[in-house]
Amino acid sequence: MPFELFTEVILTEDLPAENLRAGDVGTVVDRHPDPSGPRMEDGYSVEFFDMVGDTVSVLAVPASLLRLPTHSDRPAVRPMTAGV
Repeated sequence: MPFELFTEVILTEDLPAENLRAGDVGTVVDRHPDPSGPRMEDGYSVEFFDMVGDTVSVLAVPASLLRLPTHSDRPAVRPMTAGV
């Protein structure tokens, strides 16, 4: 499913190297279409923020690790630590 630019998305898997966890919310800032056709998947640059609006990370994420928010999702807060 293609995500529109500036759409909020939810990470579906932990990314320990980036100190991100499944459920973290980010904003799509760029799309990287798959240049080789249907065998591979599109990727997206996603910017993740903390609760005061500072950027935590900007990274390229494959579409399969992202989903759109639903009405059953609720915000949560966790402290940022060195390990996830």
